[in-house]
Amino acid sequence: LDWGTFGLEDSHLKFDDFVFDYIAKAVKKVMRTAKSDEISLLGYCMGGTLTSIYAALHPHMPIRNLIFMTSPFDFSETGLYGPLLDEKYFNLDKAVDTFGNIPPEMIDFGNKMLKPITNFVGPYVALVDRSENERFVESWRLVQKWVGDGIPFPGESYRQWIRDFYQNNKLVKGELVIRGQKVDLANIKANVLNISGKRDH
Repeated sequence: LDWGTFGLEDSHLKFDDFVFDYIAKAVKKVMRTAKSDEISLLGYCMGGTLTSIYAALHPHMPIRNLIFMTSPFDFSETGLYGPLLDEKYFNLDKAVDTFGNIPPEMIDFGNKMLKPITNFVGPYVALVDRSENERFVESWRLVQKWVGDGIPFPGESYRQWIRDFYQNNKLVKGELVIRGQKVDLANIKANVLNISGKRDH
């Protein structure tokens, strides 16, 4: 799904809205358009987390396969994100209440600070080293555009993402509630393929 670019009028959107109003409607529309009686879903990063929540809350839907790419589910070991987002140091409510939507630059900077030399300098060293290779340069340009092509994060979704997932790990504990319903990942009946990298954030 292409979420578009969120404006301040979208700052109230929560995971509840994405799961029940966006993903659920998109799944039905795709199945109807394709004239299919089953569907496979692929989610990248947080999109996979959202997709797993959708699947757990819609066990009656004919989902054949779920493919997750670098999607987080268990937030008990989050590496450097842990101290960065610890409520002792990070005033989540102040950030959301101040910005409304979290700027993509803030998220990008936070991600890059996990490995600052690698992320800020590394791509340009690689570009200089291989600048005579036109295919590499074109690939590098496309990847850098994709990496830097963030959109604002709706404030209430961000509050939920940090508090319920990073700070309290509610999804795998079975404590996450979305629009009044408890999310139980055991309700997922589809085949699952989860792809992640050893050296991802």
